[in-house]
Amino acid sequence: MATSQKLLSLGTKIVAVGRNYAAHAKELGNAVPKEPVLFLKPTSSYLENGGTIEVPPPLESLDHEVELAVVISQKARDVPESSAMDYVGGYALALDMTAREIQASAKSAGLPWTIAKGQDTFTPIGSVLPKSAVPDPDNLELWLKVDGETRQKGSTADMIFKIPFLVSHISSIMTLFEGDVILTGTPKGVGPVKAGQRITAGITGILDVHFNVEKRQKTRS
Repeated sequence: MATSQKLLSLGTKIVAVGRNYAAHAKELGNAVPKEPVLFLKPTSSYLENGGTIEVPPPLESLDHEVELAVVISQKARDVPESSAMDYVGGYALALDMTAREIQASAKSAGLPWTIAKGQDTFTPIGSVLPKSAVPDPDNLELWLKVDGETRQKGSTADMIFKIPFLVSHISSIMTLFEGDVILTGTPKGVGPVKAGQRITAGITGILDVHFNVEKRQKTRS
């Protein structure tokens, strides 16, 4: 599982964890959760490194959220926390692009976040690194820049719910399959990005990714 292209052909779902950094929860006015806040994103939202993030009309911007992605290596159901890391095959850097206006409207009405989180190009993702290349996933610095300006910088050490717990917890709710991805949450500093801008993001000392942002042009099938 060396590249995101292989990932795209394997995974069945993306399980995203919301509000997994206390500072991010607070910056959006949300309470720090007592258990993981989970939502699903379709695999059709993947975008490979170097691709173009599309802002759907009539929106003028999307919010960026940089995250560590955990890639599952084998079928996992009711996995104990003590052996959860045996089911992790690797890691990637991903963005959870969010139509914040749509999400805010959905939240206020008590409706799901699918439209705000699941549209095409809303999960930009880099190549998958083998687990051996990331010896300490609990101590990684994630960063994101827009047009060269640093917007987000934070450490996975600040995650409220750690990777073994997340794998165990999620697998007790839904079976995870090879290639499935868990997005582990974002540090503080989320904000808007507009058409014509460029996002670069990375894991310090390990890798970086880049994406352009443009207005979505409707295609006919």
